[in-house]
Amino acid sequence: MPQIAQIADTYASQIFWLLLTFGFVFSVIGRGMVPKVQATADARDAKISGDLDAAKAAFARADEAEADYRVRDAESRTAAQATLAKAKADAAKASEAKLAAADAEIQDKIGAAEARIKTATDAAMAQIETVAADAARDMVVRISGVEASDEAARNAVKAALAHG
Repeated sequence: MPQIAQIADTYASQIFWLLLTFGFVFSVIGRGMVPKVQATADARDAKISGDLDAAKAAFARADEAEADYRVRDAESRTAAQATLAKAKADAAKASEAKLAAADAEIQDKIGAAEARIKTATDAAMAQIETVAADAARDMVVRISGVEASDEAARNAVKAALAHG
């Protein structure tokens, strides 16, 4: 079989060129390009890791800022509520003072009015007693023909008014 004999003659030459090509490819690609590609991949992984760490740190700072904001917001709300409560209390005190002053003024007016009414009532009662005493004296004169004194007529009217 001549084909097999020809393969054996070229076998050593094919192995030589195969090893030479493999050695060239290994030295150019394996020793030259692969380290550069690996360095690029490592740099990319390091950058991604650094970016993730920076993002985590930014999230942590954002969480701290939000917590600080919530604390300040709560303090502001508490201060606003305290100010509002103080304003309400001050307004209530002012209203109470104004009401007390108005009440005192009204009580003074009521006292003065009651005094005027008492004076007017007393004057009216005195006038009624006088008119009633005159009417009683005139009736006694007409009915019995006897002249009654002013003092007796006044005493009789006072007794009648006292007993109803």
